[in-house]
Amino acid sequence: MPRRHIRVTGAPEAPLRAALTALRTELGISEAYPPEALAEAERAAKAPTLPALDATDIPLFTIDPPTSTDLDQAMHLSRQGTGYRVRYAIADVAAFVVPGGALDAETHRRVTTLYFPDERIPLHPQVLSEAAASLLLNVTRPAALWTIDLDADGRTLAVDVRRALVRSRAKLDYAAVQKQIDAETAEEPLALLQEIGELRERLEVERGGISLNVPEQEIVEQDHTYELTYRAPLPADGWNAQLSLLTGMAAADLMLTAGTGILRTLPAAPDGAVGRLRRTAHALHIDWPHHVSYARLIRSLDPHDPHHAAFLQECTTLLRGAGYTVFRNGTLPPITTHAAVAAPYAHCTAPLRRLADRYASEICLAAAAGNPPPDWVLTAFDALPHEMADGTRRAGTVERESVDIVEAALLAGRVGEVFEGCVVDVDDRQPTVGTVQLESPAVIGRIEGERLPLGERLHVRLMQADPGTTKVRFALA
Repeated sequence: MPRRHIRVTGAPEAPLRAALTALRTELGISEAYPPEALAEAERAAKAPTLPALDATDIPLFTIDPPTSTDLDQAMHLSRQGTGYRVRYAIADVAAFVVPGGALDAETHRRVTTLYFPDERIPLHPQVLSEAAASLLLNVTRPAALWTIDLDADGRTLAVDVRRALVRSRAKLDYAAVQKQIDAETAEEPLALLQEIGELRERLEVERGGISLNVPEQEIVEQDHTYELTYRAPLPADGWNAQLSLLTGMAAADLMLTAGTGILRTLPAAPDGAVGRLRRTAHALHIDWPHHVSYARLIRSLDPHDPHHAAFLQECTTLLRGAGYTVFRNGTLPPITTHAAVAAPYAHCTAPLRRLADRYASEICLAAAAGNPPPDWVLTAFDALPHEMADGTRRAGTVERESVDIVEAALLAGRVGEVFEGCVVDVDDRQPTVGTVQLESPAVIGRIEGERLPLGERLHVRLMQADPGTTKVRFALA
């Protein structure tokens, strides 16, 4: 599921870069690994545990941003009778990480890869995440190879997953994929991405699921000032995401059938969160009639429209209640579904970047083989949801504070100016403090004042915008 994407391009000014560096220091986040963990990773990179099954004859391909080198997934698509066969290879991180070792301990401390606007702090050392464990072009790698057969409507018929050696034959990016498919020059394995992706999108609508096509928020530095832009996702982004969702849903079903697993769950959004989004829509001049559902509104938006793009960014707030739920010995948890997926779902497709995926993959491999999960999985099981919650909160803090810093840089030099906006949220404990959504530029910030008019369009004055203080602050004008 999506997170807010924000990055800075160009040569960030010293105050912005210094503020982001200070944020990493304040949060105690460092890219440096303990020497013993790094040494362990370097040894594993030279001698991983390799599976016996050789599936290097399958011409897999990857689809990622052009500069990405931490490649978790590779795929191959084909027709199977009247339906389809999806081969989905996921990097086998367990082939490199020794349970109970120094590297294992460090990944449990980090939990996730952290994304700052100017750099990322990886979960695993680069010798693994961007080299030995990554599904790079024209190299043989260990992987968890999923085979998912679909019928003519894109519904799942059969699922299998097993360890195998794989080899990617093409490294593609979204723009190139979209261009080939639009020009009808893509060969069948790639052309089927659209066919299968659209079938899965229709099934998503049918079951009441929602995929957020969250645009990438980009702050462009030019002539010592910053400009806010959005990169709208291409249809190929969505089709590719549907295959990841397909695999995550297959993993959840496999674990539920086996009676032991770890699910990504999300209850329905509370009314207050939806109400806040309605006020955000009002601030951004997005028409949201009360008889129109959230799901229907999302599907009507154009991510190329800056106001729609800003609204889609804020829609990620409805995912904040998501968590990890473990179960074992056939005792299922009260909640087994993810409200946005509208089905049981598991994180398993990004083990280079998320700790839980390594465990979910291991449970699925055992279940498919008719075996119990390894002891090292069950030993870590009960603590895993708490670790993931702590890591997710840390990632959320990084995201929120980074957005504050970057938006302060965007508005620096405009203190005293008046903007049009809408108060979308008021603190229940401090009714003189709230959140305002500006119309242009489409940023959010803290607002202070007596009797904040929730949901009304109004004028606000920028009182503070300093990347060094990390906050943007407004007052009623």
